[in-house]
Amino acid sequence: MINITNTEIFGWQAALRGARNPMNSWALMDSHDDVIGERDLQLAMKLSKAGTDHRKFMRMIIVQVDINAPRYWWTEFDTYKVGTVANSCSTMHKIHEKRFERSDFSIEHLQNDLEEHWLVQMDNVIASLNVAREKFLETGDKKYWWNMIQLLPQSYNQLRTVTLNYEVLCNMYNARKNHKLDEWREFCKWVESLPYSELITHEMFYGDKQ
Repeated sequence: MINITNTEIFGWQAALRGARNPMNSWALMDSHDDVIGERDLQLAMKLSKAGTDHRKFMRMIIVQVDINAPRYWWTEFDTYKVGTVANSCSTMHKIHEKRFERSDFSIEHLQNDLEEHWLVQMDNVIASLNVAREKFLETGDKKYWWNMIQLLPQSYNQLRTVTLNYEVLCNMYNARKNHKLDEWREFCKWVESLPYSELITHEMFYGDKQ
């Protein structure tokens, strides 16, 4: 499960001015506010298609967003260190703030049937976490805090406020759009919903859009 909210994007005008610096072609700019003009869009798409050395302007289009996703997804996200910044909710400081519930975890693929009882096992883990939490709140003994930290599954959801840019998103999209994790496919759908996402997805270049 992944939940993406509060998307903000800025930097279009500076990025497009910078894209025209090499040829001193600022007089041809036809964009205003956050609306890219036809000439600017044609240039931007040409540069984006030409590769990372030519599309430096995309690093200046900034995206800020809140993402709530499981720890196993964040582990993969963290491989993208260049051009990203993230402030996360603190597991270390706040893990004991509330009781653990199913909704705190991405467990939509766990199920019970006649032979396998995966969801029952998860419920047992949640119950154990809550026992450790209650004992920690009651005694303040750090050994119970350690039990929570080391028992916590990778499916535990964490909220982060993230800063990225269009160049980083281009790299992520092309590497992860066919990934087996549902979270990556949902993330890529969000990328496709961004303004002028064709600069990232290159769909118009390769004929994916009619």
